[in-house]
Amino acid sequence: MMIVSRCLLGDACKYNGGDNRCEAVIDFLSGKTVFPVCPETAGGLPRPREPAEIQGSRVVDRNGVDRTDAFIEGAVKSLSDAEAYAEESGEPVEGAILKANSPSCGVGAVYDGTFSGRKVQGDGIFAGMLRKRGIPLRTEKDFSDFSDPLKSDAAKAPEPEKQESVKTTK
Repeated sequence: MMIVSRCLLGDACKYNGGDNRCEAVIDFLSGKTVFPVCPETAGGLPRPREPAEIQGSRVVDRNGVDRTDAFIEGAVKSLSDAEAYAEESGEPVEGAILKANSPSCGVGAVYDGTFSGRKVQGDGIFAGMLRKRGIPLRTEKDFSDFSDPLKSDAAKAPEPEKQESVKTTK
């Protein structure tokens, strides 16, 4: 079973009400069991909503509103739901493909909290929880090397940001 960010599958759960549908990820997942997650909506955040970034140990939106509790609540719920499904189905979690740079799902790099597009090393709230469980993590940018656990965004320094049919369980 693969845990996958819902926005990459085309669910309009992105902060601006859109999605980050990635056909390459969807093609890669063909024939695999997918457990789609959006920790932000699971934590009760609306869509659309103000963008949020990690500032130190807090997650704050562009207006300065602290959203940390919602991000943590959604990450805990998403992890709990995924683990419960894995146990019930008898399918172990093989890994996760998550949205790069997200304050929930970023793997190895997240936006730096200044809302300037700059990135710093680190994981989003949900990605960090998965990493602590030993679940292999990838993003839509590096999922194709999933068979090599040494190749992931977590092993790379963040690069400057340039402006810029799946079987599911739910």
